[in-house]
Amino acid sequence: MTIQAIDRAIDIISLFSIGRPRLGITDISKCLGLNKTTVHGLVRTLTNRGFLRQDIETSKYCLGMKIYELGITLAGSMKINQVGLQQARRLTESTGLTTGLAIWDEGTLMSTLRLLPQFQPVESYQLVPRIPAYCTSLGKAILAWMSREELDTYLKHTRLVSYTPNTITDKGRLRQDLKLTRQRGYSLDRQEFVTGIACMGAPIFDQNKRAVAAISISGTSDQVLHSNKKRLEQKHGELIRTAMEISRNMGYLPEVLVERGRQTR
Repeated sequence: MTIQAIDRAIDIISLFSIGRPRLGITDISKCLGLNKTTVHGLVRTLTNRGFLRQDIETSKYCLGMKIYELGITLAGSMKINQVGLQQARRLTESTGLTTGLAIWDEGTLMSTLRLLPQFQPVESYQLVPRIPAYCTSLGKAILAWMSREELDTYLKHTRLVSYTPNTITDKGRLRQDLKLTRQRGYSLDRQEFVTGIACMGAPIFDQNKRAVAAISISGTSDQVLHSNKKRLEQKHGELIRTAMEISRNMGYLPEVLVERGRQTR
């Protein structure tokens, strides 16, 4: 059984995004197909409880601080962050690159943690909480260790949109890229999601030996992809070792990631 008022309240909150941070009563009414009186009552209740707030200048509504408070609480209580923070911080310190953690959620990646090097106080691109899987190192690290059936289902329901000139939008090419990812034990994002940003990622497994999360290091192409061979191998090794440590903390029995990656489906 569902409660209509709660369903509608959640629908209202879900309308807000980085690209659409403010909405008026009319906007919400049109998006949800509800009359303004109903919307106004729901919005007033959400505002009174701190889930929405009204912008004084525009009179439109935006997400309230209660949402932010719950988000901080969720991030701090997530197992992946609790068991991976120390290792992620060490990876950032040793590589001098930005480290990210993300979990698989309904066909995309949800970013849960991001650690910047001390010498880089400001990022050159905006962090978004939910990122596509097929064009990011975090996502490809998980896709590469899916079963054939799971990957087929993902590709069937996912439209490969081009974010940069380097984005792989051909499903055959993507499958080949994922095959190479399994062989070497880590994934690569060659400026496929954000121009100027390259990343490498590795899967994190749980106690059921499923890739449920991933860890990545990111920076410029020169930092990630074009260092000298010895330095690149060092980064690859540190990334995979860190992923394994976090996997163990998640309950995964020790297993060499590269060997697992070489297994064929």
